[in-house]
Amino acid sequence: MGEVFLARTPSGRPLALKTVHRELSLEPDFADRFAREIRTNDRVRSPWTVSVVDFSPPGVLPQWLATEYVPAPSLGDWVRRHGPLPQPALWCLARELSAALVAVRGVGVVHRDIKPANVLLGPERPFLIDFGIARAVRDPRHTQTGAVIGTPGFLAPEQAVGAVAEAPADVFSLAAVLVYAATGHSPFLAGGEELSVPAVLYRIVHDEPVLDGVPGALLPLVRECLAKEPAARPTAEEVRARLGAAQDGDWSAAAPPALVADAGRRAAELRGLMTASQPAAGAPAGRGPGPLPPPPPPYAPTPTPTPTAGGTGSGTGGGPGAGWASRRRAVIGAAAGVVVLATAVTLAIVLHEGDGERGSSAASPPASSTAPSTAPSSPVSSAGSLPQTWVGTWSGVGPGTPNADGITRARTGEFAVTVTLNAGAVGEMVGKQVSNVKETSSGRDLGCTEALKLQQIKGNTAVFAAVTSHPSDRAASFDCPQGNLYVLKMESADRLTLEAEGAQSAGAPAALARNP
Repeated sequence: MGEVFLARTPSGRPLALKTVHRELSLEPDFADRFAREIRTNDRVRSPWTVSVVDFSPPGVLPQWLATEYVPAPSLGDWVRRHGPLPQPALWCLARELSAALVAVRGVGVVHRDIKPANVLLGPERPFLIDFGIARAVRDPRHTQTGAVIGTPGFLAPEQAVGAVAEAPADVFSLAAVLVYAATGHSPFLAGGEELSVPAVLYRIVHDEPVLDGVPGALLPLVRECLAKEPAARPTAEEVRARLGAAQDGDWSAAAPPALVADAGRRAAELRGLMTASQPAAGAPAGRGPGPLPPPPPPYAPTPTPTPTAGGTGSGTGGGPGAGWASRRRAVIGAAAGVVVLATAVTLAIVLHEGDGERGSSAASPPASSTAPSTAPSSPVSSAGSLPQTWVGTWSGVGPGTPNADGITRARTGEFAVTVTLNAGAVGEMVGKQVSNVKETSSGRDLGCTEALKLQQIKGNTAVFAAVTSHPSDRAASFDCPQGNLYVLKMESADRLTLEAEGAQSAGAPAALARNP
């Protein structure tokens, strides 16, 4: 489908930036398929999957998608270089991936391409990545009957004959991946054997799997999962129940020492790349120019370029009115400041045939190591709710832009922001943000008031989407930017900071304090 680049946000957060080949983008229905992929990715949020951070707006070429990045090898890469996993790591991998599959099923998604290249062996846990051909369980019309969707050697018999694959197909593929982790080959290929795609598909449909080398205790469950008939396979929930729950720390303890060392080396290399790519002193680092005054000339918004393969995109968007934001796109504001760091590798998403395991990209959760030791605990509940520690009213005052030229950027005084947060789950309205910032020359209030929806909560970081926006001064005639997202971090029980990858206006307060 395209290429993957290592990229970074202005604050140094690593991303996997996936760009789509131009000729594919020009296909009549590809834009809709790509949008569905993004929506599917964004629905699947768990400790074993990766988050969408930003993506291209409609109509932009090339299309791109930015996700979190994990500096770790894929299961396919590791087994090819080091051989099958030892039994403790194999069992732990089985528990972790079964938990991931339950999380995927919990939001009504079928992955449809579970394979060794789409399993990353992170230092803390494995990750299941690339939901690029996933479709909603109850929405099969987007999968063309008769088309083989998935990777030969790891897809289910119903996929091999071109039928619409539902949840049992993922259980089959999970078992095939575990066979690979235990033996070094697919259950339908002998070690070192190479067959044509039709021959592999024939074996999947008609032949029994080769399970020599699978540990005896795991063998019955694997054999049941590899049943030809979907109805004969256990569900993902049953698989997890039989394997046992995945416990925090189990994978770190069970992973081979060489894998732990490899993860450390990759992390060190990544830190070096992030340090070497820091923007020069005084560079804008991808932020917008700040609040702009209302429409009359000579004031005008500056367009926001889109990052492209092999290049840099800098977020320079602006608009009249000012919340904390100057961007108009309803996504997390990360890739607008992306700088490409590394040579492209092949994107490991296969729509019809072929393995595509030459490269892996994925994600790593936002680095918890960056959170200060004084930050309070903000655990994520099973429902993804805003912790009680966030509830309350928070306010801060920024310097505004008193030295702006008054043409390309409004000259303003103090920039006051008040955020009120209530309890609520991800997807629910949880509060509002009110900003007040006066233009020095006219005295007009250029601030905006926004209703906030909780988009994501992870550790001590939360993402809020502004679902409505209007001028704080109801008599004002300008339009406020729409669709801003804000990334807030709880630094202490009484202090919130605005992260660089969130939308932000020049002169806004960098932190908010809890009101008494």
